[in-house]
Amino acid sequence: MPPASVVSLHISNGGVPKRAVPSARIMLAGIEGDRQRNLKYHGGPDRALCLYSMDLIDALRAEGHPVAPGTMGENVVVRGIPWDAMVAGVRLRLAEVEIELTAFAHPCRNISDSFRGGRIERVSVKTHPGWSRIYARVLNGGLLAPNDPVVVL
Repeated sequence: MPPASVVSLHISNGGVPKRAVPSARIMLAGIEGDRQRNLKYHGGPDRALCLYSMDLIDALRAEGHPVAPGTMGENVVVRGIPWDAMVAGVRLRLAEVEIELTAFAHPCRNISDSFRGGRIERVSVKTHPGWSRIYARVLNGGLLAPNDPVVVL
């Protein structure tokens, strides 16, 4: 099995979809150039980044969902990590960036276009454990790009 790696990075001026960028500076406050419209539910030090798995995006597509990297508001898409082990407290190193996972991202109606029939609960930790996006705090920032290695610490 190939080593885990970053697949893509995404930012927006608020809302979804987030557009892919070729590389990004990750700071304690999050990914440079990204903004959130609703700071009650998004952003802040414990939700500086939102991560998701390309392996799960591929599986969701196989189920017929029109999801793509960035359409659910994730900033960092990775491949090759056992996603069901990604829970609060786990630390990851993405190239020179170190993060700590903090909480699952609850789906909202803004991502309904990513799902057949608008079924956002498909990525809810309550109904489908192991399929949720997850937030992280940034412990050490740095530059990040697709194909950079990802290591579970």
